[in-house]
Amino acid sequence: MAIALDVLVVLAYLGLILGIGLAQRGGSSSMEGYALGDRQMAWWAVLASILAAEISAATFLGAPEAGLSRGNWSYAQFAIGTVLARIVVSFLFIPLFYKRGVISLYEYLEERFGPRTRRMASGLFLLTRVLAMGTRLYVSAIILVLALSAWRGGSVDSSEKFALYALAVVVVTGLTAIYTTVGGIRAVIWTDCIQVLVLLAALGFTLPYLLSRIPEGWQGVMAVTNPPLFFDFAPPPQQGWWNGLRHVLSSEYTLWAALIGSTFVTMSTHGIDQDTVQRMLTARNRRQSAVATIVSGLVDLPMVSAFILVGIMLRAFYQAFPDPGLPTETREVFPYFIMHELPAGLRGLVIAAVLATAMGSLSTALNALATSLARDFVLPRLPAGQSDAAQVRVLRRCTLLFALLIMVVGVVTAWFMAHHPKLEILPLVLGILGFTFGSILGVFLVAVLAPRRGSDFGNVLAMSLGIAAVLLLTNPFGLQQNMGIEQPLVLAFPWRITVGTLVTVAVALCFSTPARAQQQDSGNSSLAK
Repeated sequence: MAIALDVLVVLAYLGLILGIGLAQRGGSSSMEGYALGDRQMAWWAVLASILAAEISAATFLGAPEAGLSRGNWSYAQFAIGTVLARIVVSFLFIPLFYKRGVISLYEYLEERFGPRTRRMASGLFLLTRVLAMGTRLYVSAIILVLALSAWRGGSVDSSEKFALYALAVVVVTGLTAIYTTVGGIRAVIWTDCIQVLVLLAALGFTLPYLLSRIPEGWQGVMAVTNPPLFFDFAPPPQQGWWNGLRHVLSSEYTLWAALIGSTFVTMSTHGIDQDTVQRMLTARNRRQSAVATIVSGLVDLPMVSAFILVGIMLRAFYQAFPDPGLPTETREVFPYFIMHELPAGLRGLVIAAVLATAMGSLSTALNALATSLARDFVLPRLPAGQSDAAQVRVLRRCTLLFALLIMVVGVVTAWFMAHHPKLEILPLVLGILGFTFGSILGVFLVAVLAPRRGSDFGNVLAMSLGIAAVLLLTNPFGLQQNMGIEQPLVLAFPWRITVGTLVTVAVALCFSTPARAQQQDSGNSSLAK
């Protein structure tokens, strides 16, 4: 009976999402309607969609893992940089994109510099998002593995783990692709609203329930925390400016990473990433878009802090009630608690929330990937004058293509993680945005802030060198040691985009914009007005 109630809750959620998504077909009969909802979405719906895009299943389980392993809120420092960056984005990029009337962000780069810059930026986005999204999907399957283990009363071997991971990836991707393909961006945004409500409900019920199970309540929670509770200034273990700088750049959750690294990360994910910016451009005007963007940053801190609190509470709970069956992998502790400790019904709601985070971030990625591929590569090669129906067919086929590609990446990741649970593949692939997005952000900054600098060839070189610099300083496969560097500087993931951006900007500024490109960009700007 308990399992039946959980299954009923999950099925009700899935039925509601599919029903709402499929009902949006009528508003997706044109390119503007399919990709941007005719720019008529309410700001609060855009806000919900941005939140749904940000909170993936990796966040739902990863933030509690950070609280569990660290015993503090140092991870939440990143919210400082996210707010600062959203203010910059709202005044620097959003007005520009509205004025130019772009659908794919990378159209602006062709107007400003030329086709090679546009194609390289869009291509990097497509490759990066497919890999990042595919690897994240497996996280939502962790709870299925633990469910089978709880039901059988024993461990699950690697073959069964892979089968469950692959099944979850295929089902989640397939269901999300159905309503995203049919309903376009309207389906994405309205289903995102439901998914955020499910997420908040699950969090709202889980926190007080978990607190009620901890001896001494809040005092018991605070007793297991570790300093620093929030701000980490990362004091260097050795004296000297170089040791201090290297320590800061190689540390993840510090105040410096929050103020600088997180600002650059969010400027890229919310300023030049088609995935997130496409939702912003569905608002009725740039003012409403800016409101949704900034408010989402203000909501980010309490929401992330609440997820971290779940992890700290789990730390207190399992110290008070040791469990010999507790997973050794910290990322599996919260799903383990869900399956073994939550009551029926609430357990189904939290499982639905895990699915909601996976489907919410996936639907936004599918729509954005399809839009970029269609606008930047496919439609420009078709005969001019394609009808709205023909363009929408292209978008839908692109959506299905990316659903298949993401499914393949997710299944391959599932196989690796099932057979090699200690393999350090996820930190590399989940942080892949850091390898490429800095270069894209750098080109956009040059385009906006230096109207006479940057060229089509120079930008391609600058982006390539930006990626190379990040790869070198991230030091995969011991690159620095192979070059004879005895004490390598290994960048922590918050700093990758910062370095990539600065290198790209420095190189791109060495090239001047040809006079013809300046005149063309000026003419396009005048027409947009």
